[in-house]
Amino acid sequence: MNAVNGLTIAVPRGALFDGTVDLLTALGLDTDELRSNDRKLLFEDIGVITMRPSDVPTYVEAGAADLGVTGKDVLLEQSAQTPGEGGREVYELLDLGYGRCVMVLASKAGPDPALEALRRLGVMRVATKYPRIAARHLEETGRQGEIVEVKGSVELAPLTGMVEAIVDLTATGTTLRENNLVVREEIVVCTARLIANPVAHKLKAAAIDALLARLRELPAAARGRGAPDVPEPLSSA
Repeated sequence: MNAVNGLTIAVPRGALFDGTVDLLTALGLDTDELRSNDRKLLFEDIGVITMRPSDVPTYVEAGAADLGVTGKDVLLEQSAQTPGEGGREVYELLDLGYGRCVMVLASKAGPDPALEALRRLGVMRVATKYPRIAARHLEETGRQGEIVEVKGSVELAPLTGMVEAIVDLTATGTTLRENNLVVREEIVVCTARLIANPVAHKLKAAAIDALLARLRELPAAARGRGAPDVPEPLSSA
């Protein structure tokens, strides 16, 4: 099969790659080269572009791909907190079910240093790769926070005393436990999501609707469960 309903799809490399390629295979796409060539980025014959998960909304918003797959964490982090803030203008079409992780607030085991900082100073320092999600969560729960954005191992920040807590994504909690950190709060469950370019969603509505119908017909093991009835622009989330 050359492409899924003639649509171009942005596929994430990394943790969601295998599940996404399995999904494309279940739809009848020839994914042999996609699986075997991790250096090639553009697979024009099957309508697939591969990239980092965080870049998927950018390419879909720009129209370089009609559809894309990325994590809910990426969508939440790139969505606008307030009108006019500049969140990605893409539609979230379907919860694909795989790649399940949980965004959590964690701190060192024992008495919660974040609570102590709030009691003494009225503010807690939080390290994270997801500053928008962290800031939004603290604001929604009525707490004052100083957000420290880090790119590497976020678990190191509370161990060195730079912050009192972290906001991060975890699948099993093993890395947290190995670094003497405990989950204090679960913020949101994140899974792989199918997103669409708003213009493509209108101009290629028949092809996209047909694809969604095929996805919903697949066994749960192939695609997971859940889908909003009406696609919503993420910038209005």
